[in-house]
Amino acid sequence: MDFSESQIERYARHIVLREVGGVGQAKLLAAKVLIVGAGGLGSPLAMYLAAAGVGTLGLVDDDTVSLSNLQRQIVHTTSRIGDDKTSSAAQTLSDLNPDTAVIEHKVRLTADNAMALIADYDIVADGSDNFATRFLINDACYLAGKTLVAASMLKFEGQISTFRAHQGGDNPCYRCLYPAAPAAGIVPSCAEGGIFGALAGVMGSMQGVEIIKEILEIGDSQSGWLSIYDALAASWHKIKLKPAANCPLCGPQKTILDLSSHAA
Repeated sequence: MDFSESQIERYARHIVLREVGGVGQAKLLAAKVLIVGAGGLGSPLAMYLAAAGVGTLGLVDDDTVSLSNLQRQIVHTTSRIGDDKTSSAAQTLSDLNPDTAVIEHKVRLTADNAMALIADYDIVADGSDNFATRFLINDACYLAGKTLVAASMLKFEGQISTFRAHQGGDNPCYRCLYPAAPAAGIVPSCAEGGIFGALAGVMGSMQGVEIIKEILEIGDSQSGWLSIYDALAASWHKIKLKPAANCPLCGPQKTILDLSSHAA
């Protein structure tokens, strides 16, 4: 594609990278990424994808901005408290890069709308904060044949992985890692357990790195690996993941064939 003079200047630091170049930047401008959650993870993720020139970003969130969000949800501002998170985020992203089209999905992801929401996107990013939504996103992405880049965080620890089980081979899905959600009360919510604000920046930015790599098809994918970051210890640990033989979604004996097992 032909770049305008302003685009050449805007993306100059990408274009000079051998692994990106003009061809890679054109791929980014043509890419469509759906981000589920415009909160702690979705904020830095959306900002870096927009800054990188990803052409279309979809934002799924039915919440509004509150004062307690602003400790980590950097796409929002104090003046936008009470506004829809998707609208607040869209304003920031539009100001950051008008090349990026932002599509607002002011809804909660459910079994009824998940497949339709992800259908028009190339890659899905999970920035949700509960196990029910994580399982739903994983199942929908597998059934739709979409790559999923998922991150989570609590207190001072974050995790990230890429799931491409629909491609077969050694690519596991989220259920291969977590067969079922933990019992109620075992894992506290962020509101109950707390979250170190800057950790959201680390993990959301890492999601951005992995999504851009997937779009450009460069480097080593996180598929088949779980990376764990301990902010207090300033350490990263990488764990090898394998497809689970008894996985009900991607294993040989598939029992999840649609999203009917999820509550609407």
